[in-house]
Amino acid sequence: MLPSEVIERKRDGEELGTEELRSFLEGYLDGRIEAYQVSALLMAVYFRGLSRGELDTVTRAIIESGRRLDFRRDEGPPAVDKHSTGGVGDAVSLVLAPLLAAAGLRVPMMSGRGLGHTGGTLDKLEAIPGFRTDLDLAEFEAVVEEVGCAMIGQTREIAPLDGRLYALRDVTGTVPSIPLIASSIISKKVAEGIEALVLDVTCGDGAFMREEAGALDLARTLVDLSESLGLPCTALVTGMEAPLGRAVGNALEVREAIECLRGEGPADLEEVTLALACELRGVVREGEDRREARERLAGLLADGSAAGRFARLIERQGGDPAVVDHPDRLPAAPLCRPWTAPAAGWVHRVAARQVGLAAVELGAGRRRMGEDVDPAVGLELLARPGTRVEEGDELALIHARTEEDAGQAAVRLDDAVRIEDSPPDAGTESLRWEARRVRWRVTARGVEPAG
Repeated sequence: MLPSEVIERKRDGEELGTEELRSFLEGYLDGRIEAYQVSALLMAVYFRGLSRGELDTVTRAIIESGRRLDFRRDEGPPAVDKHSTGGVGDAVSLVLAPLLAAAGLRVPMMSGRGLGHTGGTLDKLEAIPGFRTDLDLAEFEAVVEEVGCAMIGQTREIAPLDGRLYALRDVTGTVPSIPLIASSIISKKVAEGIEALVLDVTCGDGAFMREEAGALDLARTLVDLSESLGLPCTALVTGMEAPLGRAVGNALEVREAIECLRGEGPADLEEVTLALACELRGVVREGEDRREARERLAGLLADGSAAGRFARLIERQGGDPAVVDHPDRLPAAPLCRPWTAPAAGWVHRVAARQVGLAAVELGAGRRRMGEDVDPAVGLELLARPGTRVEEGDELALIHARTEEDAGQAAVRLDDAVRIEDSPPDAGTESLRWEARRVRWRVTARGVEPAG
């Protein structure tokens, strides 16, 4: 096999054979294929895509490049997981994992860090004093057995080929490729050895996929690939036109997740979390009535069971469990400045991407890979699309290190929040997603309206 011939054939739209594609990827791992040659192939894939067979081959090669866990080997509770394609103010994982553990499932969750304007679960967890996300696989499995859930970053032992491919994609402009996204996500989840997977495919201004058609295309690709590899999977297409919940920023989102774990969080955060939880219960407990399942899960939030499980998780992973009862122990910024309505009217839009960028500029996210984040800074949004406001009303709180940082965030909010004289039409994108955050359900059988 000549690497240049493989690249040329993919460039010209030909389908690559299983053995040559697998050999190419294995050659990259063992040093026979150079990074610049893999970069050329990734660019060809970006423009030409992957056939169903090629996608399967790439995904299997990533899985087989590292260790595979197997939570199905014993007679313990079913092991399940969730993945989100990213958003702003998305603290769902912090609520979902302990909630499912309290409901009798096991959740071995491997998560990522913030990227661009979107937040990362690991950064949020590390806002909890002492919390460790760098457990090795043996300790990871032990925490799952003891607590019912564990939340860590991807280790070098799981799908190492994915980490190397993603590093190249990140610097060659090939990140936004649906087949490459699908192989990256599903390979890691299959390697976790779980029994069911639910995907939160976000859509809108703050999402990777801004249009519903693209979000549905990605959701179908992910579900089909997962099912073909023997992992039952459902995807929900959810709204990210405006930030999810009220908080944007690491410690602020942990605080809001704790509120949700007590049944006191924002309605949209609870809506998305319960919808994802019901999907997983439906897969592992066939025949369970969806409405009854939702009521049981909501009860675990209301009675404190889920919050108690989160405290156990924090303690087991080296953090301070007292933050669950005393959120004031979380990091806090030295300044808290209100951002007020410049005029009376109706809020038509709260653009998630601009809000996310404001949080990044405050220090809650990264401008470049490897940069530290500030756990204390961020924003709290006090008004939603469709809200009537008066001039001078507080619409947001800016948590910042300096007055200069707060001023820059205020400029972003000027662009993010649109206020007009008349109320928005009920058919606008902002209000449609605001009224129902979960719009579509994608399974191996097809696409249907959620709910």
